[in-house]
Amino acid sequence: MKKVNFNITDGDNFYRRLTITGIPMVIQQVISVTLNLADTIMVGKVSENALAAVGAANQVYFIFGVVLFGIFSGAAVHAVQYWGIRDLVSLRKIVGIDYTMCMVLSLPAIAAVFFAAPFFIRIFSDDAEVILLGTQYLKIACFSYFFSGMTFVISYNSRAIQDLKYPTMINAGAIALNILLNYVLIYGHFGIPALGVKGAAIATLTARVFECIAMHLCIYLRNEHPLKAMPKELFSYSQTLFASVMKTAVPVIITEGLWAVSVSAIFAAYGRISASALAVSQIAVTVTDFFQTVYFGLGNAAAVLVGEVLGQGRKETAFQYSGKVFKVTWVLNVVMTAVIILARTPIAIIYDFSPETTDMLMKALLVYAVAMTPKMLAYMTICAILRAGGDTVFCMYIDVTFNVGVQIPLAYIGVLVLHWPLHWVMALVAVADFIKVFFCYHRYYSKKWMNIFTGRAEI
Repeated sequence: MKKVNFNITDGDNFYRRLTITGIPMVIQQVISVTLNLADTIMVGKVSENALAAVGAANQVYFIFGVVLFGIFSGAAVHAVQYWGIRDLVSLRKIVGIDYTMCMVLSLPAIAAVFFAAPFFIRIFSDDAEVILLGTQYLKIACFSYFFSGMTFVISYNSRAIQDLKYPTMINAGAIALNILLNYVLIYGHFGIPALGVKGAAIATLTARVFECIAMHLCIYLRNEHPLKAMPKELFSYSQTLFASVMKTAVPVIITEGLWAVSVSAIFAAYGRISASALAVSQIAVTVTDFFQTVYFGLGNAAAVLVGEVLGQGRKETAFQYSGKVFKVTWVLNVVMTAVIILARTPIAIIYDFSPETTDMLMKALLVYAVAMTPKMLAYMTICAILRAGGDTVFCMYIDVTFNVGVQIPLAYIGVLVLHWPLHWVMALVAVADFIKVFFCYHRYYSKKWMNIFTGRAEI
């Protein structure tokens, strides 16, 4: 491996580096969410029940994906710091740990979902047609879990080393393929019969397989790539390193896993209002996720920059960087809230639901727009700053307390006790984020979140 020219005292302007690192990550996030948005639009044209079914089925994948996110983002705390001092040997062992955990989790998940598909759909809806359609979708789409996980390994570690050009192009190719196959298979074109939700599932699986293969070819066909390694280099990690990574990752796994469960439980609560409410909540989440991609991309980029300087022992620089993250977040809050409010009508026109469902969608989007500010402040504090410093245990406590202990009860109180309409229940759930932000800010200013894993002395 050719020695990488790197100066650890590099004092480049933070905003410039955030932009250079963040734009590819934002594009990746846009591509990922656009895939979900395209699915909801194209399946939504079939029927509200079809959309509700696919939405319920995707909640299962969502939980699986978030657990993997917990592992890979927890491990990335180490990967980023090792990359900060260009320790490629340790970096590749982190990648090997990611591969191991992907295989350990994905194969049992596929088996469980395939054989118990109706059970999982019933969690979210008791409508017979929704259960039938959701089962048809899951029995095909579940096989994409393994390929998605293997893709995530490359994607997350590419972010850690700030090499996103080709992965982003591959993500774009995957979404283009998925949309094309959706058009052909869902509605029936070019002599192929209309397959509805089955067609959507086949399109998703095919796109994920393509993405996985292309992502790995991108690494292994290039000379001297930092992630290119033989199996011995990947899987020769010691128990000590594995334990160290898991010590950081497990709280993130618990946090993200329980967050996914809480989101799905809240989604299920909305489904108890009606099938239309289930479909509307699916759209509202996907639409707001689309606008939040800027936060997700810049948050990942900020975590890389903060983690990198921490790995070099530069705690004061890390604190200065994180303060600038808050300034960026507040600007984004004003812009994105306004954009969502203005975009509500065009979005409703796209789906062309009944007047009652359209009104429900407009109100839900308004609530989500207002609630974005506290939600994204908490997100950026936890994911872009605290986790970058390895403060994953505190993040676990704060997220589990509010996501599971507060939001889920509020959702079911709103639906089953108060019998409120969907938008008021969503507003009630959002109260938790307003409180959560205060605890996040307090932890940030304490500076207790800054940990160094590379052995570098504090500068």
